[in-house]
Amino acid sequence: MRNASKRAAVLAVATGASLVAIAAGAQETGVTDSTIRIGLVQPFSGPASAYSQIAKTDQAYVEMLNDNGGVCGRKIELIAYDDGYSPPKTVEQTRKLVESDEVMFIFNGLGTPTNSAIQKYMNARKVPQLFVATGASKFGDPENFPWTMGWQPNYVDEGKIYAAYIRENHPDGKIGILYQNDDYGKDYVNGLKAGLGDKASMIVAEQPYETSDPTVDSQIINLKASGADIFINVGTPKFAAQAIKKAHEIGWKPTQFLNSVSNSVGAVLKPAGLEASRGIISAAYLKDPQDPQWENDEGLKKWHAFMDKYYPDGDKTSNFTIYGYGVTQTLENVLRASCDDLTRAGIMKAAASIDNLELDVSLPGINVNTGPSDFYPLQSMQLERFNGERFELFGEIIDGASASN
Repeated sequence: MRNASKRAAVLAVATGASLVAIAAGAQETGVTDSTIRIGLVQPFSGPASAYSQIAKTDQAYVEMLNDNGGVCGRKIELIAYDDGYSPPKTVEQTRKLVESDEVMFIFNGLGTPTNSAIQKYMNARKVPQLFVATGASKFGDPENFPWTMGWQPNYVDEGKIYAAYIRENHPDGKIGILYQNDDYGKDYVNGLKAGLGDKASMIVAEQPYETSDPTVDSQIINLKASGADIFINVGTPKFAAQAIKKAHEIGWKPTQFLNSVSNSVGAVLKPAGLEASRGIISAAYLKDPQDPQWENDEGLKKWHAFMDKYYPDGDKTSNFTIYGYGVTQTLENVLRASCDDLTRAGIMKAAASIDNLELDVSLPGINVNTGPSDFYPLQSMQLERFNGERFELFGEIIDGASASN
C-alpha cells in the first residue's frame, strides 16, 4: 500500500510538472516571462529613406519604455530590418521576423506597396500587422483582413478634404495631379474625384510616377503645359520635394496642395526650398513642433524631453519624429491593455477597443478611437498653410469621412 501510495504521489508530481511544462510551452510566440519580441520593417535606405526617422523614433520610444521598466513586467525587444521600400524585400524581411525571429507581431511597417505585399501572408498566419504607416484605405478592412490595422487618417478621406476646399475656394480652377503609381497614389486621386463629385472635370491632367524614376521633372513640365493652376502633389518625400523645386524653377505658380505624408518641413520643404514652398496647403492631425502656439504645450514638452534624451540626433523640425512618437505611444497603450491577455488575439482585441486616447502629439480634439468594425484609429484633420518658415493651421477640424460633397 505504501509503495502504491508512493507511486501515486510520484505520478501526481510528474503530472503536475508536465502540466506546468505544457502551460509554459503554450505561451504566445514572441512572449517570454521577461520579454515581448516585436518586428519592424521600414525603409532605412532607398527612395523613401527620409521616413527612416519614424523607425528611429519608434526604437527610441521603446528604449524609453524599457528604461522605465517595460510593459506588463517585460522589456520590449524591437527587431528592425531595412526593406529599402521594395516589396520583395519586405516579404523577405517579414518572413524572417515571423518564422525565424518568431516575433509576436509586426509594428508600423511603412508604405502602401510594401504592406500590400505582406497583408495576405500576415492574415493567413494570424500575426498582427499593427498600425501600418500608410493611410491606404485597404488597411482598414477588418472583415477581410482582421489582423491588419492602419493608424493615420486614410488617403481617400484626405483627398476629399482637399476637394471640399477647392470646390469652395477655387470653383473655376484647373487641377493637375502628380501621384505615385500604386494604391497609395490612386487612393488620393480617388478621394479627390469623389470629393469633387460633379466638378471632377476640373481635373485637366494626371501624371503618375514610379518609385524607380530618378526624377519627376518631366511630369511637372507636363502639368504646367496642361494649363493647370492648382497642383495636387501626391508624392513621397523625395519626389514631393523634387516636384516643388521643379515647379519653382520653371516659373509655374499654381495653388499647391501637398499630401500629409510629405508635409515635413525638415525632410521635404527645406530640400525643396522654403521660398519655393511658400503657400503650400496640406492637412495635419499632429502638432507642428515649430508652431509657437504649442510652446507651452505639456504634450510637446514631453516630446522635447524625449528627443533630447533618447533621439538627440533626430530632426525636431520634421513631423516624422512626431509621428513615430505618436504611433509608439499608441502601441504602448495597446500593450498595457493586453497585459491580462498577452496573445496575438489579445493584442488585436485591445487595438480594436481604443476609446478616445489623447496622444501627447496629436492636435487637440483629434484622439484615437477604434472598434471591432473601425480599423481607422485617426480620422480627423485640419488644413494648414506654409508661410515660408512653418505651417499655420486654419479652418475647423474636419472629419474626413464626412468631407465628401
